[in-house]
Amino acid sequence: MGRCSPASPPYMFRQSRPPDPDQDLVSRAKNGDTRAFDALILKYGDKLFGLVYNMTSHKEDTHDLLQEIFAKAYQSLPKFQGKSTFYTWIYQIATNRTLNFLKKRKNRSSLSLNDMEAAVQNDPALIDTTNDANPERQSSINELQKKLNEAMMKLSESHRIVVTLFDIQAMPHGEIARILGTSEGTIRSRLHYAHLQLQSALQEVWEERF
Repeated sequence: MGRCSPASPPYMFRQSRPPDPDQDLVSRAKNGDTRAFDALILKYGDKLFGLVYNMTSHKEDTHDLLQEIFAKAYQSLPKFQGKSTFYTWIYQIATNRTLNFLKKRKNRSSLSLNDMEAAVQNDPALIDTTNDANPERQSSINELQKKLNEAMMKLSESHRIVVTLFDIQAMPHGEIARILGTSEGTIRSRLHYAHLQLQSALQEVWEERF
């Protein structure tokens, strides 16, 4: 009776990366279909706005940067080889452009609270929280929001961007690591440090008002 061949070791099989959900739009855009590229921008525009705005806290800078990011993505699209998803690729462009911009903007003030009013006050979650609150509690929540904004802007760019991607945009560690070109361990370490800094900054106002 012949022996059964042993099963191939697991390491011989590599799990393939899931197909890019934007592959069709990307292919059409690379072939000159501007409407396909517009569809990609429409799909990711709001998230990219959130990323840049949370990093700059300045609306005009955010709009200017987005125009640069979209232009760079369009110009570089013929070179996009699909080694990552389009989502990861355009986020890499956005983070690189934003971090380079922030390095040149060191002489600006750390935060413009006047420029935060629309994004903060029109946020549905914040409105739901404060609508039925008494004036004193609403004032406390607004104060906490301001302190959080200030604490975020005091973080280094490398720490602020991981907080933005993980805590605000709900990206997994692995995706953040791919976007920033580093390891998941580094991302976890930066998040841990940033969370400690934010917790420390908010502790005093929380204890005083809540």
